[in-house]
Amino acid sequence: MATQDQQQNTSKPVKTGELKKSLSGDNNKKSGGYRHTYNKRRRYYGKQHPGKFSNKVKTSFKKLSIIVPLYNEEESIRPLVNEIKRALGNVAIDYEVLFIDDGSNDDSLKQIKEISRTDKRFRFISFRKNYGKSAALHIGFKNAKGNAIVTMDADLQDDPREISNLLKKLDEGYDLCSGWKKKRRDPFIKKYSSRFFNFITRMISGIKIHDFNCGLKAYRKEVVEDLKVYGEMHRYIPVLAKWQGFKITEIPVQHHQRRYGKTKYGISRFFKGFVDLITVTYATRYIKRPMHFFGFFGALAFIVGVVVLGYLTVLWIQGQPLSNRPMLFLGMLLIIVGVQLFSVGLLGEMLVHNSMDEKEYVIKEKS
Repeated sequence: MATQDQQQNTSKPVKTGELKKSLSGDNNKKSGGYRHTYNKRRRYYGKQHPGKFSNKVKTSFKKLSIIVPLYNEEESIRPLVNEIKRALGNVAIDYEVLFIDDGSNDDSLKQIKEISRTDKRFRFISFRKNYGKSAALHIGFKNAKGNAIVTMDADLQDDPREISNLLKKLDEGYDLCSGWKKKRRDPFIKKYSSRFFNFITRMISGIKIHDFNCGLKAYRKEVVEDLKVYGEMHRYIPVLAKWQGFKITEIPVQHHQRRYGKTKYGISRFFKGFVDLITVTYATRYIKRPMHFFGFFGALAFIVGVVVLGYLTVLWIQGQPLSNRPMLFLGMLLIIVGVQLFSVGLLGEMLVHNSMDEKEYVIKEKS
């Protein structure tokens, strides 16, 4: 029995030697089990090192351009840059950030110059004076290099972490995705005046989104190439895009309170907004068919004027005096205004006919 135990004890070093031979390339059949175990361990450890983009949000777009219009936001720029870097660190896409300085008179330009020197992904364009947000967006669209474009404000109220969610909606086939500040962190007057403004815009435009003026939006490149943004038209970008045939949607986005500075918008923008809405409605619906607009109101005024004068004519035949009847002058005025409006519509049609251009039609695709 002792000799058998000694033989069993002496057999263990033999297997150790066989393991060493198998690891050095020996093809001994007895070492096959150990080689299999070794390979399994190698594959196991290989899974502990994922690929470079395995945990990142993937998108079909090759490059993203983020346009940030700003005016006197020196305290917000550095925190915004840090938040953008953190948010896009989780997205597998090359990106650039384009700051549009709208004539700031603080140190905003100095801040973005320093950032652009240290990080080439950040660029800037600076205006000599304040032209407004629409002008800043227009220049940003013209200089953006990405095939996906995101706009956001510089006041830290828009959350850069929502960018990946906006890009997902574009990947679903939409051309424009607008943010909806469902829980808005603004003062009482600004919050409820905006709700009323959005309600009127929905009613007139027929576009069923909740927040037309949200600064956080995502676009395909072809959308901004066909948009003409001027004056105060940035509030109606979804309206302009929809009436050019693009597919739009919206998603709720996180909205934060302003950390630094004060809002650049006063109560005057509420009244300007309705004037701009009338302009947008005419420019998108009737700019190529002015007779439909002027002709309708001209014909309506003319018909009402004829009815008024016809009624007064009947009274005159019955022997009633008309010298003291204001309706006589009203009827004459309506007929004159109707003829003038009708004439303006005809002149507009002549101008449209002589200025037709294929570039004004938005082509989706061709073969």
